[in-house]
Amino acid sequence: MTDRQRKSETVSLLQELGLKEYEARSFLALTQLSKGTAKEISETSEVPRTRVYDAVRVLESKGLVEVQHSSPQQFRAVSIEEAVATLRQQYDTRIDTLQSHLEALDLQPEVDDSDRMQEVWTLSGHDGIESRTHTLLEDADSEIVLLVVEEELLTEALYERLHDAVDRGVDVIIGGETDAIIAKLGTELPSVKVFETDLNWLLGPASDDEVAISRLLLVDRMTLLVSSFYPDGHYDGSHEQAIFANGLENGIVVLLRRIISSGLLPLADPAT
Repeated sequence: MTDRQRKSETVSLLQELGLKEYEARSFLALTQLSKGTAKEISETSEVPRTRVYDAVRVLESKGLVEVQHSSPQQFRAVSIEEAVATLRQQYDTRIDTLQSHLEALDLQPEVDDSDRMQEVWTLSGHDGIESRTHTLLEDADSEIVLLVVEEELLTEALYERLHDAVDRGVDVIIGGETDAIIAKLGTELPSVKVFETDLNWLLGPASDDEVAISRLLLVDRMTLLVSSFYPDGHYDGSHEQAIFANGLENGIVVLLRRIISSGLLPLADPAT
């Protein structure tokens, strides 16, 4: 990544955290300057000088910039650590406020569970699918069966939730498609049952332009999540899709439960 690309991405991230473009660019400029006047900020950020004052005023109100009332005025950004802590607090506050507003709204009555027995839902985007995966692992009561096809999915966050499940007394069974995945799972989760999978016909694509499964998760034998993507040589989470189904008698859950059960093979004992 070039310096210009890194700056552009940083500005985009700051905008996602609530800053407007000129505010983000002005703040980024001040992180590169020990201190600066409006003219210097404008030259570094390419923000029109007349707009720098408005941008800096907002940044000051957010606790991201300090002002020295000299002639001309001097501005400086707070430390990176303080800025990150401030932005995180503001972001968390917004999330908490959003949650309280959503929970306060009137909800429609739940439909009868029997009407939902055959429902299948879809999810899009790696972050949302990852979040749902973690939520399902956290909510597991008795059993987790997880097949990992893409090594990039083996994150510390995943390991942490699996360890927590084991500590809760949940029976955790994990399968890996490759030797590298199986080895990592065995190292990170020595107390968990690790299996080879004989489901390559299901998991792998026939060609690079066909969809491939990246993970398959079955929780408490009744909640299923299967994610997939179009491979282009490596997994990066781009355009990842998933299906989500729930219900002990849900047809797709029953089908995948039987397929998984028949496709998990215990690892051979090295001593035999």
